[in-house]
Amino acid sequence: MRVLITGLRGIPAIEGGVESHCEKLAPRLVEQGFDVTVASRSPYDSASNPREWRGVKLKRFWSPSQTGIEAFVHTLLVFLWACVTRPDLVHVHAVGPGLFTPLARLFGLKVVFTHHGPDYDREKWSALAKNLLITGERLACTQANERIVISQTISDIVKSNYNKDSHLIPNGVEVGDLVAPGPCLEELGLEANQYILQVSRFVPEKRQLDLIRAFEKLNRNNLKLVFAGRVDPDSEYGKRILTEVEQNENIVLTGFRTGSELAELFSNASLFVLPSSHEGLPIALLEALGYGLKVLASDIPANLEVGLGEAHYFELGNIEDLAAKAAAFCAMPQDQATKDEVRLWVQERYNWDQIADSTAKVYKQAIQ
Repeated sequence: MRVLITGLRGIPAIEGGVESHCEKLAPRLVEQGFDVTVASRSPYDSASNPREWRGVKLKRFWSPSQTGIEAFVHTLLVFLWACVTRPDLVHVHAVGPGLFTPLARLFGLKVVFTHHGPDYDREKWSALAKNLLITGERLACTQANERIVISQTISDIVKSNYNKDSHLIPNGVEVGDLVAPGPCLEELGLEANQYILQVSRFVPEKRQLDLIRAFEKLNRNNLKLVFAGRVDPDSEYGKRILTEVEQNENIVLTGFRTGSELAELFSNASLFVLPSSHEGLPIALLEALGYGLKVLASDIPANLEVGLGEAHYFELGNIEDLAAKAAAFCAMPQDQATKDEVRLWVQERYNWDQIADSTAKVYKQAIQ
């Protein structure tokens, strides 16, 4: 079966939750015998890059480098190409790209849609953009042959708003080996178990500023706050972040990190914090658990659905609550046996191989 995957910036090693999801899923689908092509966007995928990765074909499409129209233009071009080349199945990720689902169906293509979360709730969007995203959600949910959701919360949205059933297939995690302190920590001036970590894109709904405010209340000179992700210095939010960092020498920006460097950062952190106001099912939180880390997250439905104990959640936007619980976790010792228990728990519950199996079944159901 020839499968075209669209709705993401590209793979591999491109920042974003949908991108991480597809990077783990696509090669596993190839292993199951599917002929998989991932459509990538030109600003993130250089023309000189390889056109195949781990058996996945990478098809580069032009798109403008402008938030708000980048995904729209790119997805339109991908769908027009699909109408000509006629893959057996188009797998659309995220509500914005879902806007073009009726076009694919009009040309007789089979479509599977994965709903990663109500993107229209993100703080950055204008009223027009929000309406387009809501329209994309409605068209994808009502016109796709099959629908996948990554959380029960999203399943409830699809059912209540559109009276459609969906397949609940969560995000997953790869539990790898722990990495000893090495060149990455040395480069950044970090010591093992002496920093709080957040790994995410720098957008308002990730609430990095809340974490900075809480960190300032901890009054621990030997502790650092580390943000792994790329800051856009031209965005208003990026400028605010950079101003805060300039004023506090204990805040460290690592830039976008992947592979062994990211593994080293996860392996040696004291605590992972996710203070977001919006998530689908947070891959970064699952990754932190995959390294056995102590974790603390905001009490939004998507984070609660991960299934951690009450002590691991704080009230969204409550800086005092976040600071108090972060201080308690940082002071709490954690032995290797406890880490191993956490790693086993998340591996059994969020396993990418099982996720690929479930996705393959949905594909076969969609083309019947």
